[in-house]
Amino acid sequence: MSNSGLFITIEGTEGVGKSTQCRMLCDALNRDVGRAVLATREPGGTELGEAIRRLLLDPDLPAMHGTAELLLVFAARAEHLERTIKPALAAGEIVVCDRFTDATFAYQGGGRGLDTAMIATLETLVQDSLRPDMTLILDLDLTLAAGRIRDRGGLDRFEQERGAFFERVRATYLERAARDPARMKVVDANGDPDTVHRRLLDELGPLLG
Repeated sequence: MSNSGLFITIEGTEGVGKSTQCRMLCDALNRDVGRAVLATREPGGTELGEAIRRLLLDPDLPAMHGTAELLLVFAARAEHLERTIKPALAAGEIVVCDRFTDATFAYQGGGRGLDTAMIATLETLVQDSLRPDMTLILDLDLTLAAGRIRDRGGLDRFEQERGAFFERVRATYLERAARDPARMKVVDANGDPDTVHRRLLDELGPLLG
């Protein structure tokens, strides 16, 4: 849990509309809640984190070993927490983050098949007891999500993965949500952005009061 602020993360496979929903949510919170809102993302959120993001997503770089990928993700996260997220929470802000550690369990654990115990060890090392107050998982049929990705063009290294990879990622998200329903809420991402936005706000209502 965060300290005086609120830490909200938005998760999901590629093509579910996370970036759009993060932007809409932050706009709504800024307008209606009356608290400072910080929008950020992972990997990223700091100058160093954004540089690591470019390494992780660049499709022109050689294939990366899964463990190297995992360590880069947590290196970016350590910097992100210390430089951006923790100071904002301490100041009482609402932090809305596009992906966080649940993505690591889904992509590097489920997708890449890395040992989840190793991921959990790094989670404790980097985060200590800090966890999101609420995680919203945007869930969409993978065929629909793949169509959205194709329409965007210019695919990054993860977007170029095959369907079986995303099936494992999606399954891991849903399994984690089933084990932690108090924190993780699965939101139907099928529909226009305004409809999905209303679903997110419905899930967040109890947390925001």
